Amino acid sequence: MQEIIEFLRTDTFLMILAVVGVILIIGFFVLIIKLSNIQKKYKTFLKKLGNGKDIYEDLENYMYRVERVEKQNAEILTGMKTLEEDLTKCIQKVGMVRYNAFKDTGSDLSFALALLDDKNNGVVLNGIYSREMSNIYAKPVQNGVSSYTVSEEEKQAIEKAVNSSKIIKLE
Repeated sequence: MQEIIEFLRTDTFLMILAVVGVILIIGFFVLIIKLSNIQKKYKTFLKKLGNGKDIYEDLENYMYRVERVEKQNAEILTGMKTLEEDLTKCIQKVGMVRYNAFKDTGSDLSFALALLDDKNNGVVLNGIYSREMSNIYAKPVQNGVSSYTVSEEEKQAIEKAVNSSKIIKLE
């Protein structure tokens, strides 16, 4: 152990230490130069990949556009849900029955028309035609049933509307 301590105090050790330090410094600068060359080659490669443009800028622009489209899609989906909720309150089911109200008139010029929403709420209209006049009556419908007395034709129109196909909803 004493011999190692003696060797560490000699000029030879200091010379070896100095040479190793110089070699490390030279190696450090060589690595910096190689790294710089690699970075230049990498940038050149990326420019070739981007057809003369900086591919980083292209990627950033692309990501910005993707984020913008995602936000727009979210807004569109929110709007669609709102429209779908509003759509349930709109007329979606229609049932119509044409009939001849009076024997003295030709053709089936009278009608019963049921206009219902998604929950079978709405109105049934009855248009009665005669040679002297025409009348239209409206009766409210709740859950497919009117609180007023309805004729056979109005009942048929309501049944047709209740059983008719609905508007297709997107999910």
